[in-house]
Amino acid sequence: MKVGIAVCSNGQRKEWNIQNEKLVGVLKSMGIEAVLSPHIMAKVDEFSGTDEERANDLMRFYEDESIDAIYDISGGDLANGVLKYLDFDVIARSDKMFWGYSDLTTIINAIYTMTGKASILYQVKNLVYYDAKLQQKRFADYLAGNKMPLFDLNYSFLQGKSMEGIVVGGNIRCLLKLAGTKYWPDMNGKILLLEALSGEAGQVAAMLTQLDLMGVFDQVSGVLLGTFTNYEKADLKLSVYDLLKMHINDSLPVAVTKEIGHGYDSKAIVIGEKIQL
Repeated sequence: MKVGIAVCSNGQRKEWNIQNEKLVGVLKSMGIEAVLSPHIMAKVDEFSGTDEERANDLMRFYEDESIDAIYDISGGDLANGVLKYLDFDVIARSDKMFWGYSDLTTIINAIYTMTGKASILYQVKNLVYYDAKLQQKRFADYLAGNKMPLFDLNYSFLQGKSMEGIVVGGNIRCLLKLAGTKYWPDMNGKILLLEALSGEAGQVAAMLTQLDLMGVFDQVSGVLLGTFTNYEKADLKLSVYDLLKMHINDSLPVAVTKEIGHGYDSKAIVIGEKIQL
């Protein structure tokens, strides 16, 4: 198996070089040859390359028949800059799965909107972070054909008892970068996944209000809340669910999971695929 390692968002910092080298080694031990794109490390401020250069790196992986999947290891703020340079016709014809998380929410949802293709919300660098042993076991099981350890979520309902639909969304801040663009996903009948790293009460409340004003909560069939890392650390009086309840009716199903988000122990979820909870 051969994979492309992309960086469509912020360039990697010099001190992360050791992590990246370790990741390549871990993948090799699993029988995966990793091919790094030319623009990995930050060169000018946060940029590893121009928007067009980073987009071209990604498209070369899609066009290279020897590449089986694409893992984006970045995050930050810059991923939406590549969107206008992507050839979605090429992506639509490809059977390659795109993996990424956080700011890659923009690309993942754009791929679904423009092509109908699914992608995986997951940071492959979890294989070398603090829960590396756990994540490597899950990933090895996935490669061996057992998807459950990596993808099977533990969740509970806060409102309602069931939900069904295609999953869209991801990081709430990054998803909202697509608002008003042709890359915004159709929310009708979808399960909206929301998680976040940054943001406390005011910021998260404002983003939920924007989704409300866009009519999103009247369109979706349910909301799945992942982890809101900094919000939860802040130990605030109102939970994210409390903020969400200000914008939804009592009949909209809402579930919560601690297994999707920015935690090093986070599992993966397919964006653009139908699930039933």
